[in-house]
Amino acid sequence: MTDLAQHIQSTRLIDTHEHLRREKDYVEDGPDVLLHLFGNYVAADLVVAGASSAAMKRLNDRSDADIAGRFAGIRTAWEACQHTGYGEAVSLIAKHVYGIDELTGDTLAAAQERNAGLRRPGERLRLLRDVAGLDHVQTDDFRWPCDPDESGPEFFLYDLSWRGFCNGEVDVAAIAEHTGVTVVDLATLREAMAGLFARYAPCAIAVKAQHAYNRTLLWEERSDADAERALASVLSDAETPEPVRLCLGDWGWARGVELAIEHNLPFKIHTGYYAGHSRMPVSRIAAGQMCALFSRYLDARFVLMHIAYPYQDEIVALAKHYPNVWIDLCWAWSINPFCAGDFVRQFIHAAPATKLFAFGGDTSWPGASVAYAIQARRWLTRALQAEVSEGLLTEAQAIAYATRLMRGNQAACFDLAGTRAAIAREMASAAAAG
Repeated sequence: MTDLAQHIQSTRLIDTHEHLRREKDYVEDGPDVLLHLFGNYVAADLVVAGASSAAMKRLNDRSDADIAGRFAGIRTAWEACQHTGYGEAVSLIAKHVYGIDELTGDTLAAAQERNAGLRRPGERLRLLRDVAGLDHVQTDDFRWPCDPDESGPEFFLYDLSWRGFCNGEVDVAAIAEHTGVTVVDLATLREAMAGLFARYAPCAIAVKAQHAYNRTLLWEERSDADAERALASVLSDAETPEPVRLCLGDWGWARGVELAIEHNLPFKIHTGYYAGHSRMPVSRIAAGQMCALFSRYLDARFVLMHIAYPYQDEIVALAKHYPNVWIDLCWAWSINPFCAGDFVRQFIHAAPATKLFAFGGDTSWPGASVAYAIQARRWLTRALQAEVSEGLLTEAQAIAYATRLMRGNQAACFDLAGTRAAIAREMASAAAAG
């Protein structure tokens, strides 16, 4: 093993993006062995490879104790996609979490006993910290609250979700519950947004929006007058036309960015490829559609996720041009590992080394995060080793670059010390209150 490979293998990764379920959910309602292996992004590859809806339904049915029978229904599809990035990750879960070298009905059935041992309290943290080698994880659990996670308060950090507001959605009841403000007009909506940040931003590590699944990433500045009219439509019982919803969404998106600046939080944005299958309008997902937003808020810290695949060339240009834009390889190693490796090499020679993050698993269960971390280390090693082999970087330079990507850039962008201190204060206050 080269010094570079050893360094990448031993350096703790900062994981900037997960959707991890909380400890209680994992222990009490977590995955069996098949869902731990296939209950992630590979499910889409299985369907695209020809797995029937009936076979997929059975695969996901935990009440069916016939592990081998459930696997048999998707085995042909699995053989067709086992070499994709998603498929590679399944094999890594099997090997490094369950000790399985080859997926068969018998090996999977035998591994179910090990699954029970993995779903004990503390195992989620052990897998992520000790097996995946993560420094900490940043999780988007699609909520405003960023409550301290007692299973690992300094390890499990959370994003404040802004997806709904970017989509032009206004949940009056939920907003009132969390802020005490009843939204009846634009002034009260603005007050409620500020209230959400005042309550939840101190313990948040970032703001996150994945509204690209529901609308275009194209952003336009909207006046208060136009947004007021759009809000009135949204609050009425009538169905809101898309242009009206986009108007309110753009206004809400901008307010979220302003509040993120005020509270010293980066703003993470899903760009590029969709999870799932059969529903991706590629015209929505290119990150370049947000240039007006980047130019308008030069004091913000925008983190563009998933390298905007398949628009990765464009996103390199954004990182090169905008001082307030960072790029995150989260999920990209599993979508298309060859593309992600090539992306790193292009980025080295186009954009400042301070602007790229190496990893986020973007998944719900810890076994998949372990696999995606192993995958990221392997493919990052290949990319940087190629730079060294071709004489474009010295090994020392490649090691320094790897350190930046794996943890240095993230530590500079996110206020880890401030967030952890706020979490400690919150927990101490809760303990004092009884």
